[in-house]
Amino acid sequence: AANFADVEPPLGVHEAHVAADRCYFCHDAPCITACPTSIDIPLFIRQIATGTPEAAARTIWDQNILGGMCARVCPTETLCEEACVREAAEGKPVEIGRLQRYATDVVMATGAHPFTRAAPTGKRVAIVGAGPAGLACAHRLAMKGHDVTIYDAREKPGGLNEYGIATYKTTGGFAQAEVDWLLRIGGIGIETGRALGAGLTLDALLGSFDAVFLGMGLAGVNALRSPGEDLAHVTDAVDFIADLRQAADTSTVPVGRDVVVIGGGMTAVDAAVQAKLLGSENVTIVYRRGRDKMSASRHEQEHAATAGVKIVTDAMPVAVHGTGTVAEVEFAYAAEGPAGLTPTGETFRLKADQVFKAIGQTLAGTPEGLEIAKGKITVTGPGRTTLPRVWAGGDCAAGGEDLTVTAVAEGR
Repeated sequence: AANFADVEPPLGVHEAHVAADRCYFCHDAPCITACPTSIDIPLFIRQIATGTPEAAARTIWDQNILGGMCARVCPTETLCEEACVREAAEGKPVEIGRLQRYATDVVMATGAHPFTRAAPTGKRVAIVGAGPAGLACAHRLAMKGHDVTIYDAREKPGGLNEYGIATYKTTGGFAQAEVDWLLRIGGIGIETGRALGAGLTLDALLGSFDAVFLGMGLAGVNALRSPGEDLAHVTDAVDFIADLRQAADTSTVPVGRDVVVIGGGMTAVDAAVQAKLLGSENVTIVYRRGRDKMSASRHEQEHAATAGVKIVTDAMPVAVHGTGTVAEVEFAYAAEGPAGLTPTGETFRLKADQVFKAIGQTLAGTPEGLEIAKGKITVTGPGRTTLPRVWAGGDCAAGGEDLTVTAVAEGR
């Protein structure tokens, strides 16, 4: 229980006021430009400083309706806080993420929902995917008076917020609490267990709705393409995280003594740290390029190291060894040149009784009639696809970074 408590405890009232007092309230605030949802950060911090967290929360939610979750999972150290003037001057930015969490938590605890629906327009919109992009899109549409139905393949709405983010970042069932709070706007229906495919076609949705928004994320997982990856206990990191998030008792989730995580992103770090928190003796992240190329931020890398995770870089998987069950993973050191990554010829093996693949996700299936490029749906402007009346946003759409906050911005 202690291991999976809040990685960063929330600010109290006094702490929030002290943190808010450090803000310079810049006129041309670089933090706003750095925020994918363009929250007026100096304004909401000033509202906290003047004792009106309710106003601060409204300022946040005007731009980012999932501001509570983003305050917990956003890589603020590479976005708003990296751009903070205090960071440039002192090496210690204003704690924007924790202040955002303070304001949104205060208001959500009261159950209040500060938005109301406009007069009904008679328009109906279908949304595929109840993740950050789909939920943000649904809330804004409902606020404008449209009726929305969200279809999601999983048992619960929330997408990666519910199934794909480390447990210690979103404690206390916050992901579902935020969805329930968001739905209080009214006008939004959710049908779970419904994936785009044979039973739910794009043509059928276009026949029943005025428009369709696709925000189903990336449900497929890239393969290692290495011999032995079909051995027992070689699994996808996203499945491990989802199992842990849905477990009634985290201590019952099985974990190996020697765990190897292949990949260099946030998912790799989340899986590795959680394996360590569950009691693994040795956890190693192996990434094919250098540390500066890892998509996990430096802050996340340092968090992993603090938790006892070893990070090995410039090494690519060659083969997974074992008889029925994984026993070792063989890697080759790699060098990057004009022809891309090439093995140097020097190899090494890591003992492993559990291996997690965190080497990127892909679009699961190709929605009919849509143009797909580099594994994502092609969009122009504000998420317009190549099909009339069909829009897309979030991880499944081309462009932008695969972040919760970016998905919210695109959905909005």
